[in-house]
Amino acid sequence: MRIAYVSFDTVPAPKGAAIHIAAFTQALARRFGAVELVTVCGISSPEARVERWPGVFHTQLPALGVSLIDRVLCFRACLERWLSGRQFDLIQFRSIFEGMPLLRMEPRPRLLFEVNGLPSIELKYRYPRAADDRELQQKLMAQEQACLEAADRIVTPSAVTERYLVECRGVDAAKIRVIPNGVDTRLFHPRTTPGPPVEVSLLYFGTLTQWQGVELAVRALAQICTRIPARLAILGVGGNRQRDPIATLAAKLGVGDRVDLAPPVTQAELVDAIHRSFAVLAPLAVNDRNVKHGCCPLKVLEGMACGVPVIASDLPAVRELGEHGRHLLLVKPGSVDQITQVVLELHADPQLWRSIAANGRRHIVAHYTWDGAGVALASVCEELGTSLASSV
Repeated sequence: MRIAYVSFDTVPAPKGAAIHIAAFTQALARRFGAVELVTVCGISSPEARVERWPGVFHTQLPALGVSLIDRVLCFRACLERWLSGRQFDLIQFRSIFEGMPLLRMEPRPRLLFEVNGLPSIELKYRYPRAADDRELQQKLMAQEQACLEAADRIVTPSAVTERYLVECRGVDAAKIRVIPNGVDTRLFHPRTTPGPPVEVSLLYFGTLTQWQGVELAVRALAQICTRIPARLAILGVGGNRQRDPIATLAAKLGVGDRVDLAPPVTQAELVDAIHRSFAVLAPLAVNDRNVKHGCCPLKVLEGMACGVPVIASDLPAVRELGEHGRHLLLVKPGSVDQITQVVLELHADPQLWRSIAANGRRHIVAHYTWDGAGVALASVCEELGTSLASSV
């Protein structure tokens, strides 16, 4: 099949979306021989079409402008020009930002909509004023609905998201496939030194958006430090508008010198950071993005893969990923006291630390690898290819 994967994201990049795209496009190339990858240009001028990975031919298109809407319109116009004269049997896309031009293609190829996050839910956490713009929200939902209805198949990483799409957006459950995120278990390997590290160094990595609950990690650190010495490393994707309040809170709580706030790192550097950590924190907040819409947080999977205990909010989307007390440790969402208590329990019980670490690693290897996710995605594409052949 002639396959394209189109995304309004920057690739390569340290963000989870870029990691996801890299894993999925390489899986498609292995199965079908080649795939055209089209993403946003992360530099001032796009590169020429390059073979990013074996069989993955990458084209970057500009997305210029002051506002998000400007950048989307620029990217859409460039995408429409790129699509002109090209024919594909299947195009996979990740959002309405690149999806709407695909709906206007003639003839239209099979469309695979990969729903990880919907702008009508997520944008208000990045742009708070968007929540009050009812006209914008209606337009976002209308475009989402058009993409959901036009898609021949929908893939999503969480059963919570699947339920939202069926119950709240009226999507036919028969065309949804749940394919959880994965981990490269060769790269994300266990630390060589057995047992917990001497220093209680906690780690949060990922975006600094409101739904991640990073401030809870800072507040927990302040409580933990009243009992035992501890540190918190934050490797976060975010601007000063998100970083400054975290630094201010840490200083106010008297732990400013114990919080290391740094930009995101490469995956190899991230593995080293996890190995140095006593525990990985994923204190996801209770909101519609996490509870109603759903997610499949890579930080949970990658921490477990590295053989380090993960402490995460007890939300339905997280409970899908492992068993509390065996593969990871779940705490009441929003509870600084419970995060503190679990860290102190792990510190007092090295055997519990070792058990959670080892079981978490085995669970990821058995159920959450990018290789497995890629095979599942290829099967969906083959299913669409079969339906295409039968309709000709």
